[in-house]
Amino acid sequence: MKREIKFRAWILTGAGTGDMVQPSTLQEMIYSKSNTFPMVMLKHIDFMQYTNLKDKNGREIYEGDLVKNENGVLRVVEFHDGSFTLGDYYFGSIGAGRVLEVIGNIYEDQNLLEAK
Repeated sequence: MKREIKFRAWILTGAGTGDMVQPSTLQEMIYSKSNTFPMVMLKHIDFMQYTNLKDKNGREIYEGDLVKNENGVLRVVEFHDGSFTLGDYYFGSIGAGRVLEVIGNIYEDQNLLEAK
């Protein structure tokens, strides 16, 4: 199985505010020959890797996403020691037989984490 490697990024634009940038836009910004994107901004970017899995609605699951499992339990997708995890579960076992739904991410939906 070919694994697709791609990223999205959270770009901090001000005091606690920012924009989520999808892979195609991020690539255009970094490789653009114009001077419209100051490279110094790179230290204000958090990159999130694609897990190569999609949720029950076909939405791509990235590191930093907030996902709800089939029991309604909210988890954060994280990357540790070379593997994607959801709490105590490694993603290899998560994708097998588990129903996940992306409901937000740690940057734009912090209120969901606080409610947890």
